[in-house]
Amino acid sequence: MKKNDFAKLLVPILSVLAAFIIGGIIIVCLGKNPLEAYGFLFKGALGTSSKFAQTLEVACPLIFTGLAAAFAYKCGVFNLGGEGQFIMGSIMSIVVSTQLGITGVPAIIISVLAGTVVGGLWGAIPGILKITRGLNEMIVSIMLNYVATLFMGCVFTNFLRDGSVPQTPAVPKESQIPNLSDGFRVHYGIVLGIILALVLYYFLFYTSRGFKLRAVGLNATAARFNGFAVNKIILMSFICSGAIAGMGGSIELHGKQFRLMQGYGAGFGFDGVAIALIAQLNPIATVVVAFFFGILRKGASTLQAGMKIPTSVVDIIQALVIVFAVAGTALVRLPQVKQFFRVHFTGSRKGAEN
Repeated sequence: MKKNDFAKLLVPILSVLAAFIIGGIIIVCLGKNPLEAYGFLFKGALGTSSKFAQTLEVACPLIFTGLAAAFAYKCGVFNLGGEGQFIMGSIMSIVVSTQLGITGVPAIIISVLAGTVVGGLWGAIPGILKITRGLNEMIVSIMLNYVATLFMGCVFTNFLRDGSVPQTPAVPKESQIPNLSDGFRVHYGIVLGIILALVLYYFLFYTSRGFKLRAVGLNATAARFNGFAVNKIILMSFICSGAIAGMGGSIELHGKQFRLMQGYGAGFGFDGVAIALIAQLNPIATVVVAFFFGILRKGASTLQAGMKIPTSVVDIIQALVIVFAVAGTALVRLPQVKQFFRVHFTGSRKGAEN
C-alpha cells in the first residue's frame, strides 16, 4: 500500500476511534457504562435485519449528497448547495408524481429523471456565476439552499397543499419505489446509490474525462496551460453534482418520505459535505461513511431508550468525527508528516534524507 493511501485510510479510522473514546468519557461522566451504551447503539442499528434495513434507508440520502459533494470537490470547486439541489429535485418529482396523472414504474422513472435534471440545473447556477462573473460558489450555493427551502414552503403550503394540512399530497402507492423484499424492507434506491458510487469511481479514476476533472481540481492554472477547457469542466462538475443531489431527493421522496412538508431535506446537504471530506472524496468510501452516519442516527434512539442517554451524545460523536477527520487530513499534508510516512512506511530513508 502506498504511503498516501495508508494515510488516507488511517485518518478516518483514527478519527472514529478518537470520537468514540471522547464520547465514552462523556458517557462515564453521565454515570453510565460506555461499553454497554455502545452495545445499545450498534444493536439498535444492526441488531436485526429489520433494523439493518432501516439503517440503510437512513443512509440512502446521505450517500447521494455525499457523492454530490465529493464529485464537485474533486474538480476543486465547493458546492455547498447539495441541500437546495436535493430539495429542488424532490419538488419536481412530487409535481410529476401527483399532477401528471401517470403511475407505476413509468412515474418512478420520469419523476427521478425530472428531479435529476432540475437538480443539475439548480447546481448549474453557482457554476455559471463563478465562471462568468467570478462569484464565490460557496456563498452562492448556500444562498440557493435558502431559496429552495422557501420555495418548497410555498409548494406545500399553497400550490400543492393537501387540504388543511401544510404538506403536499402523498406519492401514489403504485408510484413508490418498492422494497428489496418483504423481509428486508429497504427500497431499491440504496442499490442505485451504490451503483452510482461505483460508476463515479470508475469515471474519476479510469477515464480521460475524469482525469481532466481531477487535474483541474489539483491545479486549474496548469490545466488551462495544458489546453484543458477549465471553465467547461467546472460547469460540468457543478451540473453533475447538482444532478446527483437532485436524484437523491427524488429517490428519498419516492422511497421513504412520500410527501413534502416542513423540515424535509434539512441537513442532508451539509452532512453530505462532511461525509465526502471524511471519505477523502472517494466515492466508494463515501458510501461506507454514509452508512456509518446511518448507524449513529438509527442507533441513537435505542441508546436513549435503553440507557437514558440523550441523543445529543451521538451528535457530539458525529461532530467529533468530522472535526478529527478534517484536522487529520490537513495534518498529513504537512511536509514533516509526509516525511514520517515516507521513512517509516516505504523504507525510503535515503529519499527522505535527500
